[in-house]
Amino acid sequence: MDTRSFSYNVKDEILSRINSPDKADVCLMGILTFCNVLDDKDIVFMTEHKGTADFFVSNCARICEDETAVRVSETGKKDTATLYRLEVDLADNRMKLLNYFRMDSSRRLTPDDLPKAKYYPQLIAGIFLSCGSVNNPEKKYHMEFVMPDIRLCNDFGLLLIENYDILAKQTERKNSQIVYIKESENIIDLLTIMGATNSSLELMNVKIMKDLRNKINRAVNCDNANIEKTLKAAEKQLNDIELIDETVGLETLPETLSEIARLRYENPDISLKDLGAMIKPPISRSGVNHRLVRLAEIADKIRDGKY
Repeated sequence: MDTRSFSYNVKDEILSRINSPDKADVCLMGILTFCNVLDDKDIVFMTEHKGTADFFVSNCARICEDETAVRVSETGKKDTATLYRLEVDLADNRMKLLNYFRMDSSRRLTPDDLPKAKYYPQLIAGIFLSCGSVNNPEKKYHMEFVMPDIRLCNDFGLLLIENYDILAKQTERKNSQIVYIKESENIIDLLTIMGATNSSLELMNVKIMKDLRNKINRAVNCDNANIEKTLKAAEKQLNDIELIDETVGLETLPETLSEIARLRYENPDISLKDLGAMIKPPISRSGVNHRLVRLAEIADKIRDGKY
């Protein structure tokens, strides 16, 4: 896997699928709707993803017909990542973008504002490029979108549930509104919808391996628990047999009980089924268990002084 983050690679893959001006327009619309500042006085978008920054710059320039429409500044961060601040300086260019997308500072995603349904994948892709991230699935399943306000949270949530049957949840963190998804199947579906099919397959493979490891661990834990239970049961059986032998003597027991007592004492580690096979004629596992229970009852009576 690439040394860059899983989320970074998802964004690379999304952009590689934006292969027409119409798709680019809708994707840019998604970015603008959820960018940091959007009004006629300021349009500011900040991102750590170089490809998204380049996409924003080139497509704003195309629509504004101005190669210098976006001013770019870079800031280094402690984790060595670069933060790109992208600002549309000129009022004329800001108005061109707002008018092109019939947008204003209300930033709604109501039916009247949405593109044709066939372009919803590119819209969602743009929203993810603008404010989304997804964790490395090896660590945990978590996708989230840091939204500008609660109304956009609601609009986005409705878009997902009504069109893709994906139920996203909402929370607030440090005065930011968060839409998040934790169900791996929903994250896989959303990655596929946005065009990140390779990342979707990668997450699916991780999930398969995790589920397999969990299944193996449960089986091992179950086997260990059964072994421990069997060992404890065998230990008690041996203690009961020794007590009977040291007090009343095994020879005083009915032949069926003295026989099973001696076989168990001589073969403390074998299963009840194998123990039953050693008796002539062989008896079932439940038959062996019944005789051992009778031995336990006799030993308990001896402990209580009633035998």
